[in-house]
Amino acid sequence: MLKVENLRVSYGHIEVLKGISFSVEMGEIVALIGGNGAGKTTTLSTISGLIRPSAGTISWKGENIQNAAAEAIVGSGLAHCPEGRRIFPGLTVRENLITGTASRSHNRREVDQDLALVFDLFPRLKERLKQRGWSLSGGEQQMLAIGRALMGRPSLLMLDEPSLGLAPIVIEQVFDRIRELNRRTGLGVLLVEQNSAMALEIASRAFVLETGVITLSGPSAVLADDPRIREAYLGG
Repeated sequence: MLKVENLRVSYGHIEVLKGISFSVEMGEIVALIGGNGAGKTTTLSTISGLIRPSAGTISWKGENIQNAAAEAIVGSGLAHCPEGRRIFPGLTVRENLITGTASRSHNRREVDQDLALVFDLFPRLKERLKQRGWSLSGGEQQMLAIGRALMGRPSLLMLDEPSLGLAPIVIEQVFDRIRELNRRTGLGVLLVEQNSAMALEIASRAFVLETGVITLSGPSAVLADDPRIREAYLGG
């Protein structure tokens, strides 16, 4: 479904991504793990059209999109849920969710169906429907950010650090919902996450990104048992 080949990205004279390649198949959860400054957020931003690559190709559903506009990319079914949630703090929960439909044509019945799915996954959002975004807890804001992305009916959801700043029990809830969403709808997920243990637990495959280079890849269960991964990312 998504294929990245020899992707290079530079900020001025500094090359951040140095020819990385990976893929995500239909209905698959793939994790991209690595430390701060590895290039994980840059990878997602480049795929979603927010940053232009200096070289390489990004193929989405068989079409090259490395030069496509961001709004066209999200409209084609590739949704990006950014680091830090980035919800609209002055809008209500419902209004935030409705903004997620802007990238596609829809009618009232479809919107109601999509809202029902979001509320089934995240019942707390239904309870907070008229509250402003700023008044939600960090976990509720993360649920809202994911719900807003789902309102666009994506085929692939890119999640950037969904556990950032959340309490451990809330992290468990969010990752449970990601797993449930994948199981129920077949939605593909590309997960960027510093909580490597959680990422490897829910993903089928993973890629390790270090200073702009993919150094390891394979089935998540195999990587979780790799001494190098355990030492560097799983606390030994």
